[in-house]
Amino acid sequence: MSEIVLEVNDLHVEFPTRAGPALAVNGVSFTLTKGMRLGLVGESGSGKSTTVLALMRMIKSPGRISGGSVTLVGDDLLAMSPSAVRRARFSRIALVPQGAMNSLNPVLTVRAQINDLLDSHNETLDKIARARHIASLLKRVGLDETVADQFPHQLSGGMKQRVCIAIAITLSPQVIIADEPTSALDVIVQKQVMQSLINAQSDVGAAIILVGHDMGLMAQFAHVVGVMYAGEIVEIAPVKEIFSNPRHPYTQMLIASLPSFASRGVFRGIPGVAPSIVNRPSGCAFHVRCPRAEARCAQEVPIEDSLDVSHRVRCHFAREESNVALA
Repeated sequence: MSEIVLEVNDLHVEFPTRAGPALAVNGVSFTLTKGMRLGLVGESGSGKSTTVLALMRMIKSPGRISGGSVTLVGDDLLAMSPSAVRRARFSRIALVPQGAMNSLNPVLTVRAQINDLLDSHNETLDKIARARHIASLLKRVGLDETVADQFPHQLSGGMKQRVCIAIAITLSPQVIIADEPTSALDVIVQKQVMQSLINAQSDVGAAIILVGHDMGLMAQFAHVVGVMYAGEIVEIAPVKEIFSNPRHPYTQMLIASLPSFASRGVFRGIPGVAPSIVNRPSGCAFHVRCPRAEARCAQEVPIEDSLDVSHRVRCHFAREESNVALA
């Protein structure tokens, strides 16, 4: 049995508003094992980035983590003191942020920024050992060691993203979170960045959480895919299972929206818009947009149904064969 490195159980994150609390994350649960790659996918506003920021304890006031537990190899991240959380960041759980352009310090070289991370964790490597370590980090992500002495503005978008990956693996964390690491990159550079992330994961033996919108990217990268909607994971399953046997109508419609060689020029979308997280719809949050919805969907909140040990779905009709019209 694979070693469990991260357990997230019934995680809730809310933001106060004049109209009441906005439930950005509403009961999210999943487990990561060593070497596993989990993809979290869904529309903008579905709670993906908020979920991973909660794991890093980076929810800013007035937002707060209002419930649940996050266990990292036996330690509850949500119960840690602020100083303990700072020590855990990048040494145990690291973040590759969305938009490397805004994440790197523009007035410091890559070497200086990696040295800052080493200093903040009291690493005692001497100057020569640090230089070797930094050169090794850059090599792991497919960059020449000369990049260490360059400033961010001297690097391309893909190079900056790979520098962020190098920073994330500097202290060999157990979990790496990649929040839309390929946004604003062309498809060729996307593949290079994702391959760098896979290689880096292999080198340090970490588990990865990949956040994104692209179901095609998830199909190529993830071992398990969790589909999020209105702050909830509405379906989670191994990647092959979720593409061959999707059971939630939202998952089915996301997959159907992918371009196809069989139907060139035909683009399929999901009608309607994501619901408000302040005034959530009654019953199933997706029922307003769901072509399969019945009267009970507007009244009853669906309970998560475990189709098997690795496939969980929040839908009243999860055990029935789909008859959703996706064309």
